[in-house]
Amino acid sequence: MGYWATRGLRGSVLEELINSTNESYLSNGLAVVHKIPTPITPVSLDKENRNINLAYFEQKSTVDYIGVAQGFPICFDAKETSLARLPVQNIHKHQIEFLQAFENQKGIAFLIVYFKRFKEFYFLPFGKLNEYWQNAQNGGRKSIPYSDFDKQYLIRCKSKYLVHYLEPLNTYLCNKL
Repeated sequence: MGYWATRGLRGSVLEELINSTNESYLSNGLAVVHKIPTPITPVSLDKENRNINLAYFEQKSTVDYIGVAQGFPICFDAKETSLARLPVQNIHKHQIEFLQAFENQKGIAFLIVYFKRFKEFYFLPFGKLNEYWQNAQNGGRKSIPYSDFDKQYLIRCKSKYLVHYLEPLNTYLCNKL
């Protein structure tokens, strides 16, 4: 089982932005998307500050978010990196398997990737992610370079939608058809 200690809550700011966006989507009738909590068991607690110092994951998580956007079932994971690349090791085999199974059922699976260095968010379709992941498993490149992210899938902030991923999702669907 995985343990959560000093590296815990990585990506929590990204998730807060996505959660806010999802609340706005819901209130405006655009999508119903929810965060899937990862069950943890605390091992060490700081009772004075009411913080978890050490915990273990009870089971492997699938993805961060799942829902439906205007009739399309979607699931995605949120990843962030301070590098000019997304390390493929940040995506686990069980996540790839879940994303693939979701797509096999005619859902749309993707990542939302935040590049801290460039202050940019990207929509990364599962097909593209899977190409890199499979290549890495076969001894190829172990990361996805920033330069390989398609600018048409850049996620912009728009009014109350802080990470407005429905626009690049729409672009993806138009390109796919």
